[in-house]
Amino acid sequence: MINENKQRIKYVLGDFLSSNVAWFCYNCIRYLLDPIHSGFNSLGLFLSSPVVLSGQILFPLLMMAVYYLSGYYNDVFHKSRLQEFFTTLWSAGVITLLIFFLALINDTSPRRRLNYEMIALLWGILFVVVYLVRCAFTSYTSRMIKSRRWSFNTLIIGRGAAGVAFGNKLDSMPHSLGYKIVGYVSIPGENNVKDMSLPCYTLAEIKDACREHDVKELIVVPTRQTSEAVLDTVNQLFELNLPIKIIPDHLSLTLSKVRISDMVGDPLIDISSSSMSEGSKNIKRLLGILISVFVLILLSPLFLAIAIAIKIDSPGPVFYSQERIGLHNIPFFIHKFRSMRKDAENGSGPQLTTDDDPRVTRVGRFIRKYRIDELPQFWNVIKGDMAIVGPRPERQFYIEQIIKRAPSYALLHQVRPGITSLGMVKFGYAQNVDQMVERLRYDLLYLENMTLLNDFKIMVYTIKTIVTGKGM
Repeated sequence: MINENKQRIKYVLGDFLSSNVAWFCYNCIRYLLDPIHSGFNSLGLFLSSPVVLSGQILFPLLMMAVYYLSGYYNDVFHKSRLQEFFTTLWSAGVITLLIFFLALINDTSPRRRLNYEMIALLWGILFVVVYLVRCAFTSYTSRMIKSRRWSFNTLIIGRGAAGVAFGNKLDSMPHSLGYKIVGYVSIPGENNVKDMSLPCYTLAEIKDACREHDVKELIVVPTRQTSEAVLDTVNQLFELNLPIKIIPDHLSLTLSKVRISDMVGDPLIDISSSSMSEGSKNIKRLLGILISVFVLILLSPLFLAIAIAIKIDSPGPVFYSQERIGLHNIPFFIHKFRSMRKDAENGSGPQLTTDDDPRVTRVGRFIRKYRIDELPQFWNVIKGDMAIVGPRPERQFYIEQIIKRAPSYALLHQVRPGITSLGMVKFGYAQNVDQMVERLRYDLLYLENMTLLNDFKIMVYTIKTIVTGKGM
């Protein structure tokens, strides 16, 4: 088994070195082909000029930023050769356009055809040099995995006949898929196979088992379970923050859009991450941070005014923090401007807000109407607890009730919860569990259609909701 961070460092260093080589080769060819550089008496003088030297330092760093945003470094072991080819080709094209408009546009030749040729040359050199290095790393990784010299400790969730048979099948394949089965976990209500050669655990013991065996993957293979029972099990697995795969037949009717993680042998569905591409995930995260920083700085005077109004209106703190459940079922504290009395839930347990709720203060009613109370959550976005757009996070108390009625709610833990969501703009605040279940269909619809464009549309609808004061 190899360390994931070490493997990622190999790809990063390989890309950085190959990008430097590609840019150096391009400058050499550019000097020889483009007469605009004839003022330099030699190639050495051209390459050592301040402009070229600064480009040799800065442009490879720009290239690395594009490679990161493309999502190439997100998964460093299970790479598709075809996807790697097109990701590298696309990245090289984006880099070429950026470099052209940042630096080369003022260095064009009077011969228009030569300009096009130089752009194509840069694209071609970047792609070929970087792709050859990537392909070498990926081919080597593939050989090591297939030969079982590299493997990933895996627990099979399911001790029934199907789970054991699938584990034996993985172990007997001539070319390994990288899964090293280190144990089995029982699913409640399943008929377990006896006399197992590998360790067996219950769901309550799975955290300890993962630590003991340094588990990297989970594969769910129930024998005969309803989709509700499977989703209940999956919901308990999300908090482990590990890749979760499942045999397609058992959840195909519930998952809708899914990501097949392996096309060799039995295809496995990845249910621990959304269908959004790795590049889109990185861009969404970067945009979320940039927008959040901008909003927090721009609206800081409003924050001060609201804070003063809250303190004058009622006793208690300005901000209100509450535990919610986020990505992979991991708890975090959401931050809001306080809109209720400070003793709103003292001794009465969790309560949802209703129309004309007497616990809501005068300032609270105003800031809730225009969603101003949600603004501090941009800090949650910067921290990584939330995204700007995503399913609204709920408290564990209500999640347990929702899952009893709609087990598919567990699937929302594949993604970061959001400040706003399709459910919030189409349905609004829920006043009871029935309405939460009703709003769930919008969140599942969003999960099936996650794109940056749809996120932008939801943000536009949210702004419209805020401006028109339809927050409550």
